[in-house]
Amino acid sequence: MTTLNNRIDRRFAKLRSEGRKALVTYIVAGDGGLENTVNLMHQLVASGSDLIELGVPFSDPMAEGPVIQKGHERALEHKASLRKCLALIEEFRTKDADTPVILMGYANPIEKMGAEVFADALLAAGGDGALTVDLPAEEAVPLNELLRARDLRNIFLLTPTTSDARIAEITELASGFVYYVSLKGVTGAGHLDLDSVHENLTRIRRFTDLPLCVGFGIKDGASAKAVSADGDGAVVGSVLVSAVGESTDAAAAKDRVGAIVGEMRSALDS
Repeated sequence: MTTLNNRIDRRFAKLRSEGRKALVTYIVAGDGGLENTVNLMHQLVASGSDLIELGVPFSDPMAEGPVIQKGHERALEHKASLRKCLALIEEFRTKDADTPVILMGYANPIEKMGAEVFADALLAAGGDGALTVDLPAEEAVPLNELLRARDLRNIFLLTPTTSDARIAEITELASGFVYYVSLKGVTGAGHLDLDSVHENLTRIRRFTDLPLCVGFGIKDGASAKAVSADGDGAVVGSVLVSAVGESTDAAAAKDRVGAIVGEMRSALDS
């Protein structure tokens, strides 16, 4: 039973009561400079983001396409790390007590820190959940239990090729929301197949009442609105990371990110 003690649960409950779709935005912590990340996070919120996925830079981000891979590389050049990502969330919380923040990354940095230390640190920093891209369900139970004990959420990915049996296994562990990957491939690749999105979201809903958010391949307001017709929200990443990478300075990055998010927010609310 959901108690709404977690910001993710509260945010989706609020959106549902308002008949609105979630806009989930992703940036890489430290991309464009660690000193600029929190300002970018606040810009995301001011422009209409409902939840923030903060990417933890990793040397081998295998689920990412070239755009986000380059974002990870730029962030690592700025000496970004898991501990610094946690510090950024803590800094963000000094001005924003409400917007859910999810750390999205890979298992190795968590294993290096120690899962229990990580769970304690995520709670202390003011984070709301984690999405560990390369952590299979079979290996996720210990971390899942640590997060649940702290009322933190564990977000899982489902894809077009996930079997019914696997959906049942993963959704039993999942909390907060389920991230449906709309494409067969890495982030930023391919073209949306809306018939497939509809078919698979309908299939996933047989197994879970959690909100379903659709990501990968969402590049503008039209695609965000299209995938949200059957889902509870859209996840936007590559186009924002591209905007940061192509900007000449922090102010330009903030303006470009704000414009993209604002356009998507308007489309979702139209």
